[in-house]
Amino acid sequence: MNASSAMAPLSPVIFSPPSPSRPPHRPTAPALMTSPKLWQKASISRLAEEFFWIGGSIVATPKWRIGQFEPFNYYKNEMCRCIALSKCKNLHISVSVFCTVERCMCTMQAGTQMIKLRGKSKTLVRFYYLDEHRSCIRWRPSRKHEKAKISIDSIHEVCEGKKTEMFQHFSSSNFDANCCFSIYHGNHVESLDLVTTNGEEARTWITGLKYLMAGISDEDSLARRQRTRDQYPLLFDTQTFSEADKNGDGNLSIGEVLQLLHKLNVNLPRQKVREMFECHDDTQYNMHPPGLLFMYYVFFSQEADTDDNQGCLAFEEFCNFYKMISTRRDIYLIMLTYSHRKEHMDLNDLTRFMESEQKMVNASREYCQMIVNQFEPCPENRAQLVLGIDGFTNFMRSPAGDIFNPEHYQVNQEMTQPLTNYYIASSHNTYLTGDQLLSQSRVDMYAYVLQTGCRCVEVDCWDGPDGEPIVHHGYTLTSKILFRDVVETINKYAFAKSQYPVIISIENHCSVPQQKKMAQYLTEVLQDKLDLSNINMNESRRLPSPEVLRGKILVKGKKLPANIDADAEEGDVSDEDSGEDEDEEEEQTNEESRTDGAETGEETKKRPRRLLGSFRRKKKKRVKSKKLPILSDSDTDQEIPSGNPNKVINYGKMHIYSYICVCVYNIKSDMFLHFLVNNCRRRKTMRLSRALSDLVKYTKSVRVHDIETQAYMSSWQVSSLNESISNQILQFKPAQLVRFNQRQLLRVYPSNYRVDSSNFNPQPFWNAGCHLVALNYQTEGRMLQLNRAKFAANGNCGYVLKPKCMCKGAFNPTLSDPLPGHRKTQLVLKIISGQQLPKPKDSMLGDRGEIIDPFVEVEIIGLPVDCNKEQTRVVDDNGFNPMWEETLVFTLHMPKIALVRFMVWDHDPIGRNFIGQRTIAFTSMMPGYRHVYLEGMEEASIFVHVAINDITGKVGLTLNSS
Repeated sequence: MNASSAMAPLSPVIFSPPSPSRPPHRPTAPALMTSPKLWQKASISRLAEEFFWIGGSIVATPKWRIGQFEPFNYYKNEMCRCIALSKCKNLHISVSVFCTVERCMCTMQAGTQMIKLRGKSKTLVRFYYLDEHRSCIRWRPSRKHEKAKISIDSIHEVCEGKKTEMFQHFSSSNFDANCCFSIYHGNHVESLDLVTTNGEEARTWITGLKYLMAGISDEDSLARRQRTRDQYPLLFDTQTFSEADKNGDGNLSIGEVLQLLHKLNVNLPRQKVREMFECHDDTQYNMHPPGLLFMYYVFFSQEADTDDNQGCLAFEEFCNFYKMISTRRDIYLIMLTYSHRKEHMDLNDLTRFMESEQKMVNASREYCQMIVNQFEPCPENRAQLVLGIDGFTNFMRSPAGDIFNPEHYQVNQEMTQPLTNYYIASSHNTYLTGDQLLSQSRVDMYAYVLQTGCRCVEVDCWDGPDGEPIVHHGYTLTSKILFRDVVETINKYAFAKSQYPVIISIENHCSVPQQKKMAQYLTEVLQDKLDLSNINMNESRRLPSPEVLRGKILVKGKKLPANIDADAEEGDVSDEDSGEDEDEEEEQTNEESRTDGAETGEETKKRPRRLLGSFRRKKKKRVKSKKLPILSDSDTDQEIPSGNPNKVINYGKMHIYSYICVCVYNIKSDMFLHFLVNNCRRRKTMRLSRALSDLVKYTKSVRVHDIETQAYMSSWQVSSLNESISNQILQFKPAQLVRFNQRQLLRVYPSNYRVDSSNFNPQPFWNAGCHLVALNYQTEGRMLQLNRAKFAANGNCGYVLKPKCMCKGAFNPTLSDPLPGHRKTQLVLKIISGQQLPKPKDSMLGDRGEIIDPFVEVEIIGLPVDCNKEQTRVVDDNGFNPMWEETLVFTLHMPKIALVRFMVWDHDPIGRNFIGQRTIAFTSMMPGYRHVYLEGMEEASIFVHVAINDITGKVGLTLNSS
């Protein structure tokens, strides 16, 4: 990374008040993308439109992101500004929105009787209401009693009308669409489908819930919570305070305070606090933290020993107390180091800190003055141009102090090279919301993945009723959606996140008439997005660049051979033209050989050579016994013996390890086999429509026949291999695979055995330069987190430039020294402290459980020679502000493709419990003192110091303020 790469994070733009054109960006970033289960939250722009233009009333410019809300005073000031502007321009602007908020809240708290849809025909009448804290929806009657609630924080989207699948089951019912709405909530995105007695009630609930999702419940509570929220945001929740106030008197006794601190992972036992304040001499007075002194004066100024008479704290007093005990010792010591033990940093001190620690070049006086004006809350300090501890803490917790380079929130890599030089974010079976057998297919998944930056989506097309092609996972019990709806969704969201090209990977199982329908819909809906006539590659047969293809959609699929009659409306294409089918059959062949145990040692030795050389199909001996069809993603014929009851049966992309599994579907085995035999006969060739074939240009689907010679004449093709075959190639011929990926695009997709939609590790395939590593975006976990980190490095645009050594010349990623003669890079990480680390998500006792014993684990994920993992010691009983002060050192041969993964764990005598993680591309890390915000958690973070050196010890990363 060069010196100019870090201009953005410390430029005036970052510290200026958020402009209407760009919402403020909290560096914890991935709340929207951390959780594919929360796909509805991707529609933040739509929520902004609906929220800020309710009833034609302009409230303010959108200024928030999920989980982060700007101060209420800003909205009030914006409203005043808009009103003044309207007087000049004779615009009518309503400012009654907060009256609307209060009216919605009061109506929802009073409650509404509604009909809940359940199952395919059952309805329940329930009374729904908003609780007194305005934090969750409750209903009665319910067998769950107090647990019958839906937290506002767990709501992903509120949809009006009859849009969910549940409402489709009730299509015969005469429910007025204006009275219907659905609430998507929970980790599994469940829908609560409700019907009110009139449209006004439905509108009130829809509007009110959207206000609550945007963080606005009333004017006073929001303003109060924002007064000190910038530095100490976790506590300022009236529900948290009210829950701690057991007797409801609006004050907290010492017992209630200690219970609340325990919930917040602060371990301050009563007796220990008493002992700390038994001595009153000046020396000990000066040694105690100010927050504990404050606690002493509040609780022990009275002589009585009972909790009732020991003093109490009102809400504002407890906020002040919490602020005091939250003063960051680590940041305070940094400030004292650079301020020569003063209680503030002047501009010279700040300049020296920015240049020495944060590696900024030419930190000007004007720039440091801007930091003071932006982050210092004390007017006296601002007037004197100094930064106190609160201002310095605010600055260090701002986006400027995050470990992720803010410049990488935008596209920062060269986008003019051929497509073969890029990694491309890709999805597998995009339409599925869950497993590969029984889950729902939804068009919303295309909207979700496209808005998360995915650039290659998969569409499995089959003949549907009434001549309409449908999309679903063939020969399984997944639900079906219309192909036209999929195309319309892709058209709507293709370029919502990124302007770079989208690839539609079509798996075609349709008859010619329905193929023509597919081509018609693609042409009519996508229109000029499919038009590639203005892209002149001069028949060089090299692929165009992402920049040239901006705003375009490429269709990946089979193409009619060049020697077919130009006037023919259709023709035959080999089923081998789609590499996916061949790979699945090859994998099944290998599995059979291993299962039957009929292979000799000599044959075993030959298999890698056969697999990696020609990839040509070899005829298999058919056993004279009852045969079962193997159903793959395509329609090629294949059979396996059925004598072994534990034989693997492949139905599409699923494997059932016993015939007993068929009974899960309550279908008799003979009937099931009859269905398969009559519906799944494979053909050696298939008929392809000219209209559909003509839509394919740069991304023709071809099978891999020889990785050493294929694609030398043309790069306008894409091959697909499953992870098992790709792993074998990577094991035996890694350098040849890298060269193959220099010539044409290669897609790697999950194995047939991943019935649960789990994901494989994408890093080994990125190491070999594979372009389209397709993952199941519906399955959250480690692998998807690696994928997010990979593509976040280039503005999450869906394209990341491969290192030069992978684009040209020889490279073997499996060697112990893959880049001989190149300097190695040393990463020195000092893990300093943690902040507001929560209890494990699956803790049995929840907030009442023990205080956590956290430790940090750092993992390097990259080339095999670079992969490493180190961890800190365990800090006992402190999840609020644990201090580690430990240094971890890593050596990397190829940092350009490495990912750095920070994981926080709770130590347990019988193991460890996962708390949170943040994964970042090495090239996106910033040097100096940085906060690492855990993904999907608003305030939980670890504080680190980052130093990046080459083998000579010379610092290799600097910033520039110009």
